Amino acid sequence: MNVLAIETSCDETSAAIVQDGREVLANVVASQIDIHQKYGGVVPEVASRQHILYITPVLSETLETAGLDWSEIDAIAVTNGPGLAGALLVGVNVAKAIAFAREKPLIGVNHLESHIYANWLIPPDSEEVEAPPKFPIICLVVSGGHTEIVLIEGHGEYRLLGKTQDDAAGEAFDKVARVMNLGYPGGPLVEKAALDGDALKYPFTRSWLKGTYDFSFSGLKTAVMRKVLEFQAPPPKPVPYSGAAEAEREKIAKNKATLQPPRPLPVKRGEKARDPWEEAEEEKPQSKAQEPESGLPVADIAASFQAAVVEVLATKTVQAAQEYGANHILIAGGVAANKALRAAILERAEKLNIPVSFPPPSLCTDNAAMVAAAAYFKLTTLDNPTANSKDWSLDIHPSWELVR
Repeated sequence: MNVLAIETSCDETSAAIVQDGREVLANVVASQIDIHQKYGGVVPEVASRQHILYITPVLSETLETAGLDWSEIDAIAVTNGPGLAGALLVGVNVAKAIAFAREKPLIGVNHLESHIYANWLIPPDSEEVEAPPKFPIICLVVSGGHTEIVLIEGHGEYRLLGKTQDDAAGEAFDKVARVMNLGYPGGPLVEKAALDGDALKYPFTRSWLKGTYDFSFSGLKTAVMRKVLEFQAPPPKPVPYSGAAEAEREKIAKNKATLQPPRPLPVKRGEKARDPWEEAEEEKPQSKAQEPESGLPVADIAASFQAAVVEVLATKTVQAAQEYGANHILIAGGVAANKALRAAILERAEKLNIPVSFPPPSLCTDNAAMVAAAAYFKLTTLDNPTANSKDWSLDIHPSWELVR
């Protein structure tokens, strides 16, 4: 079965064709990172307009890459939440139009569920085909907007074990990057800076929220901000208005007019005579405001921050896998590309002999291939009321939670 999927939940316009829920025949992604970098984050209205511009050429390239025509497509899938409302509308309406015109089944897919199913995909350049994950599964979904630990007992059977109580891990990475002027997106830039840093230099406090699998990163973010401020020069204190300075200038001007100036200064032949009053002013010491070098230890702060985030994420994920007898651990979402996080979970899970899987970096960020994979299993293993071409009630859900 060939499923064509569309993903427009944020700032990537993507279309893909996946065969039987695993084999990626084509996966085209048009990124808007260069457009949004100058703003330091995604601008929803700009993202929506770019999706409108990109969606048609992206679809054409997807079909061409896969070597298929519309008659060989069996179903249409689309992300309909969570995400930016305007961006989601573009993808959903295009998917509806295609499904209606081609008389294909239409499947709406939760964005977080898609990230989970990225772990079922076989990339086109893969040399080895791994067996699909075996239930029950513990999955850490970690991205710019979400940080959750989910127990998966079967296709479509989810149980939420814990989630962030404030900032998502990816959001914390972005904000820390902004504080240190590293740029956007923050996750890869903080990870790169941390490579040359000492992770033990600044022992930022970990928020464990004991007795739960929940997370909290707002306090860590604030601690990093305060550490950065320690290396910055304090702003000059405002000087209260006073007429004393103006009165002093008037006094000097009056003295110049009434008092005898100093004796003329000797002038060498060929030189221009100098005003003794001006010369006297020049001899006064001049106070120049010099900005001190900040000396901000970016690498050490980035490494210490990343270590704090990774330790909590990895420890709780593996603890959940042990408690619930998981046969597999999955990492999903944009932050799943972080090498330090992968290594930390692998190290802990290896001691318990629990296999760990995570997608290649190209499938960690938003893409349509993962949407197609999730849609395939909805069609083949679940009773999906939207999986027919006559139901056009599919709508967007910008705040859609995978599981409560």
